[in-house]
Amino acid sequence: AEPAFRGLRRDLRTFASTYGSHLRDGCSVKVLSAVCFLVFGCLAPAVGFGSLCGSVTEGAMGTMEMVLGTSVTGMAYALLAGQPLTIVGSTGPVLAFISALYRMAKAAEVPFLPLYAWTGLWASAILAVCAVFSLSNAVEFLSRFTDDIFANLISFIFIYEACRGLAGLVRSPQVPAEQALLGILLALMTVSVARTLQGLRGGCFPGSRGARELLAEFAPTIGLGCAVAAAVAAKRRWGVRLGSLAIPAQLRPSSGRPWLVDLWALPVWARFAALAPASMVSVLLFFDQNITTRIVNGNGNKLTKGKGYHLDMLVLSLATAAQSLLGFPWLCAATVRSVNHVKALHEYERAHPGLLTSSKLEVCGTRENRLSGFLIHALIGATVVWFRPLLRSVPNAALSGLFLYLGLSALKGNQMWERAVSLVSDPALDDPNTPWAPKQGVPRTTTLAFTAVQFLCLALLVGIKDTELGVLFPVVVAGLAPVRLALPALGRRLGLGSLFDESFLATLDADEF
Repeated sequence: AEPAFRGLRRDLRTFASTYGSHLRDGCSVKVLSAVCFLVFGCLAPAVGFGSLCGSVTEGAMGTMEMVLGTSVTGMAYALLAGQPLTIVGSTGPVLAFISALYRMAKAAEVPFLPLYAWTGLWASAILAVCAVFSLSNAVEFLSRFTDDIFANLISFIFIYEACRGLAGLVRSPQVPAEQALLGILLALMTVSVARTLQGLRGGCFPGSRGARELLAEFAPTIGLGCAVAAAVAAKRRWGVRLGSLAIPAQLRPSSGRPWLVDLWALPVWARFAALAPASMVSVLLFFDQNITTRIVNGNGNKLTKGKGYHLDMLVLSLATAAQSLLGFPWLCAATVRSVNHVKALHEYERAHPGLLTSSKLEVCGTRENRLSGFLIHALIGATVVWFRPLLRSVPNAALSGLFLYLGLSALKGNQMWERAVSLVSDPALDDPNTPWAPKQGVPRTTTLAFTAVQFLCLALLVGIKDTELGVLFPVVVAGLAPVRLALPALGRRLGLGSLFDESFLATLDADEF
């Protein structure tokens, strides 16, 4: 912690000094490609999570609230936050908490939306205190151990939802076999075209470098476009129709209620009792926000315009208050979308420019700007308000493929995942420059044990997320950092010698290697 407003003043000075360059650097083809890709990359999760939200709250809030909240909050965040490369949106953990809060409201026999609003207002006040006293400095106690577990959780949620949607086509007796087959083919087309074109950037392929770079920049958009074109052709040629985005027909709240929640419909005792769940969700939002922005601000992304943790937290606090009053789902930094946003804005160079076959591309910088985030969310709002019929031409199967692409892309560079793959692969194929390579001196048993602990923590998060214990999810997330700090002492207590030697763990857990 720091004295009141010191961290905010520091972030505001950086905000003012870089604002102009953030706008100027948004005028580029790279930004345009990121916007085209992530309009659907952010809209599809908003619709999907909105539908799930409507299900778990029995229609109290649903797709329209989620999509409008995503659009408005995303535009405001891109213009006002300290780190505009972060994409805000709903996440699986927050949705699980909303579900737990709804069950709590039913058990206490109080109206859900007023309880939700009071909980959000209390949480907003807690987050504002965190911003004022610079409590986001706690990210210094986090490490790659925590980052990788949380990023894997969100990536796996995306991959699981994509696979579940496709499996539903196969299992459902109402879906003809030709529709199920077409849906799976469209999803695979989206992923394969996007990943193939993206590979043009680093490979030795015919054609000019500029053309290959352009195709790589727009790879996800081209992949989705190919799938949509194939779906239209199949419909015209064989009459095969696939389900599309379920966008509400009217621009109004899901339950037909007024836009503003009636705060005074909640009993007085419950208004103060809401402080208890508010403290839990504030912990979840605090860690969700800071872990994601810490990943975005990682040294590997070569950012130069400041980090802005405390200003981000203040903007999140204000957004949480507004969402609570309107009955919109709480939004925060969304890991998979933020990681893909940053990767879409990476600028590359060859490690050894003259050696095309033996050198690889390295990130040399990132196009830091505010326009990409703003335009992504402005277009989401525009499509929902004015172009709903156009959205209905995009099949869900193609969006499942985009979900799969987002999840798989976010796994690249995640050392926890790469270590796990390495441990079940031929050691001779390992990159000798990785922290777990034999030449770094870390025993393979230590690498295996460290990775196993991470996957146990991940399994615990997955296990409680959608259960009655989901309300404790923030506590488990907060406990990840202490688990990492306790590993050396745990190893000694269990008589495991140097298995968790601090020097070995420091090598495996380093932010950069």
